[in-house]
Amino acid sequence: MNERLAVYEEKMSKTMDNLAGEFGAIRAGRANPHVLDKITVDYYGTPTPLQQVGNISVPEPRMILIQPWEKTLLKEIEKAIQMSELGINPTNDGSAIRLIFPELTEERRKELAKDVKKKGEAAKVAIRNIRRDGIDHVKKLKGSEVSEDEIADLEDELQKLTDKYIKKVDASVEVKSKEVLTV
Repeated sequence: MNERLAVYEEKMSKTMDNLAGEFGAIRAGRANPHVLDKITVDYYGTPTPLQQVGNISVPEPRMILIQPWEKTLLKEIEKAIQMSELGINPTNDGSAIRLIFPELTEERRKELAKDVKKKGEAAKVAIRNIRRDGIDHVKKLKGSEVSEDEIADLEDELQKLTDKYIKKVDASVEVKSKEVLTV
């Protein structure tokens, strides 16, 4: 790998990491604690990630249990979950909060699969934009100490890198779609 292109590979890799994070937040029938990753709780006036104010566990396949370290946070956690896009009503028993995930309907599974594809397409667009930036950068090298052949090689290498990451996106979209559609 050419060191001139390393920065673009790193950006493409970060795009893949971001996609994996987004896929983690899509629930597929069973409870996944990552659906709570984007939820913040008001902790003494500071928005704090839910994972930092309590213990999150999955005691059953379709249940998440949140045990706050301070009982005073129960109401705040409950409010944060209700205000999120999770679409699940929390159950507060006075010492912990339970989230019961209903079985997904066939229609909802198809919606989620479409969402997975949409996120995959957005990641591919991001990767292609990174390639375009890289090619623009390589073209600016024209007339400097870099020969025409080296520029063509760099562009070719950048295209191969792009193809590799597009394949990775397609593979992860396929895996996540299967997971979502499996009953």
